[in-house]
Amino acid sequence: MTAAGTRARVRAALTREIVDAARRHLATDGAAGLSLRAVARELGMASSAVYRYFPSRDELLTTLIVEAYDALEEAAEKAARHGLRARLHAACGAVRSWALAQPHEYALVYGSPVPGYAAPQATIGPAARVGVVLSRIVAEGVAAGVVDPGTGGADAALAPGAAEAVGLPVDPEATVGARVVQVWTALFGLISFEVFGQLHNVVDRREEFFHDAVERLGDLLGLPAE
Repeated sequence: MTAAGTRARVRAALTREIVDAARRHLATDGAAGLSLRAVARELGMASSAVYRYFPSRDELLTTLIVEAYDALEEAAEKAARHGLRARLHAACGAVRSWALAQPHEYALVYGSPVPGYAAPQATIGPAARVGVVLSRIVAEGVAAGVVDPGTGGADAALAPGAAEAVGLPVDPEATVGARVVQVWTALFGLISFEVFGQLHNVVDRREEFFHDAVERLGDLLGLPAE
């Protein structure tokens, strides 16, 4: 291996160590308390050395945010691939399981905004990935003729190109794209209420509650019963 290749491997390994350490600090100190100096102390590095990898706290936060979105999408994408409704249940359940297992990372992307942090363009695509997974399930149903695109014109409210980008009908008179967005937002509302403790003294059997809610979301999407 060339000297340049060795340096690249060392840099990649150190970058990974910094990100992993930052994730541990996220769990103990929260996003607002994340500090490059504290990360450097944990790794036994000079703070100036860490700044060579991440010039600012915000760049490190952005990496954590993008990785969290990627992990959510990966969890949803790996879900079972049987019937459309079973896939919806598997995808939604996988996202919920990830969120409950990684509450601090979930809070980073779906909790309160981090003071002083402005999300850059690099986070926009990753933020939509779970929505894309849900859209693909519905788009396959539309293509197979088992999901009705609907009428009423709710899709006229979507951003230009949003439906086309995920394979949904490009028809302002349809409702299927709007229904996907409604389900996407409802899914994260359900999960956020559970992760952030708003279901205490309200719902005891949460697995059953979540399953029933996803059934209702499947009805909204028009997915055939299985």
